Amino acid sequence: MRCSIVPPYLLERLASAAEEREYGTVARAARRALVGAGTVHETRRAPFLPELRAATTRNPQRTISDAESTETLPGIPVRREGEPPDGDPAVDEAYDGLGAVFAYFDEAHRRNSIDGRGLPLEATVHYGEEYDNAFWDGERMVFGDGDGEIFRRFTVSLSVIGHELAHGVTQYTADLRYEDQSGAINESLSDVFGVLVEQHRLRQDAASATWLVGAGLFTDRISGVALRSMAAPGTAYDDPLLGRDPQPRHMEDYVHTDDDSGGVHINSGIPNRAFSLAATAIGGFAWESVGPVWYDALTTGGLPRDCDFATFASATVAAAAHRWGRATTEREAVVDAWRTVGIEPA
Repeated sequence: MRCSIVPPYLLERLASAAEEREYGTVARAARRALVGAGTVHETRRAPFLPELRAATTRNPQRTISDAESTETLPGIPVRREGEPPDGDPAVDEAYDGLGAVFAYFDEAHRRNSIDGRGLPLEATVHYGEEYDNAFWDGERMVFGDGDGEIFRRFTVSLSVIGHELAHGVTQYTADLRYEDQSGAINESLSDVFGVLVEQHRLRQDAASATWLVGAGLFTDRISGVALRSMAAPGTAYDDPLLGRDPQPRHMEDYVHTDDDSGGVHINSGIPNRAFSLAATAIGGFAWESVGPVWYDALTTGGLPRDCDFATFASATVAAAAHRWGRATTEREAVVDAWRTVGIEPA
């Protein structure tokens, strides 16, 4: 399954608008990135692996490869675990980003790599020519360099690296079906862990965090701050080329569509906002409070593959009760967050 950070609807809009304005490089780059971005490919389904809290190895095993502007994977290995910086910013950002993701899941959730069993982390940089995307293909992270006019290289954003590797965590746990509401939960969980990886690295509490996914990806010519805003869905960008961020913030505005696997990147804004609301209401470091609740809901093995929003909301409320007790302000904050976005936990 190829899970991309830039959704197909945004690339389609960019390709069309750029062509109309005779930005040939941008239009070509967007069309190239669209290949494979709008389809879901079934791959080897990862087995459910319970987390191992007493794992023996607690060090990442990273390998960064260079595709050398081709679309051939994995590319040529250029930096392995323990080797000094390569000097190529994309290589070193990918290496450091994979390390930050490993550290987050280890320290916040006692999870040994994304599969819970010390899986080596692999990434490929310089994928394709002016490739406007980054994706998880079921086995590795893959980063494009961007077109230089709209998108910068995709290794610049730690939340993007965390987002894509979190798809691997979902793959090895609930393995949520990548369509409709279960697909939107899949995307939302990756946004959640993507921003938590960044907050953990920067030691930001919930109140001071930006709650942005993909901050720094846009060049200065774009009117926008990120690909998505978890705290304020629908406000991440508003630009002549990109259009306006279409994410809804409430179930009243849920988007019913056959595109984007049933709107997985659009409707993820609703559970995204619920998480940010709960985190800010409880306060402190989100990776110590609500992050473990969402993680427990994902990893206990009780979610159906076609889980809908209400079912997932109920799982988080149950996880909150298990962690803090039923008659607690923290549990009520989780319930209130879901109700604020129009979802009633069962």
